Amino acid sequence: MRRTQHIKKVLCDRLYTTGSQNEPDEVYPGIFIGDECSARDRTGLRNRNITHVVNAAAGRGFGMVNTNASYYADLNIKYLGIELSDLSVSDASRYFYNTSDFIDEALQNQGRVLVHCLMGISRSSTLVLAFLMLKRNMSAVEAVTAVRKHRNIHPNDGFITQLAALDIKIERARTNNLLRLENS
Repeated sequence: MRRTQHIKKVLCDRLYTTGSQNEPDEVYPGIFIGDECSARDRTGLRNRNITHVVNAAAGRGFGMVNTNASYYADLNIKYLGIELSDLSVSDASRYFYNTSDFIDEALQNQGRVLVHCLMGISRSSTLVLAFLMLKRNMSAVEAVTAVRKHRNIHPNDGFITQLAALDIKIERARTNNLLRLENS
């Protein structure tokens, strides 16, 4: 196990020194999307003044990133771990509200948040898109457009379906509130 961790560290270090595209990207003010290497890059976290980390791939095993709150404790970083597999049958929607609240609280307190998964493409981007929809009143299309200006993201098909369902739910809620206001 230690050898595997050592090899991963060497690979991450090598990626950073060769101009990797895997550096975290600020996709919205104060919100970065990154991969495992950026989540383990303590110097990079410090340099970016990251105050909060959301690990969308928390856990052990294939496709997961095994960090926790104690990994970041000496950096005074608040941590939220989400055990989510990057499979189209995985239910990311059960984490949308809790994660959005965590990110929103960080931003309200002038924090900076790294949301990551293994590669920084699917799970992490799905959670950031849900945040933008729930807390910044963006439609799914607006959220994807905003994030893709800064990072190449590809939520899996199941996550896209869940984001579309969230989009419909939010739009219905807006419409119902408008109807209630008009009838008042």
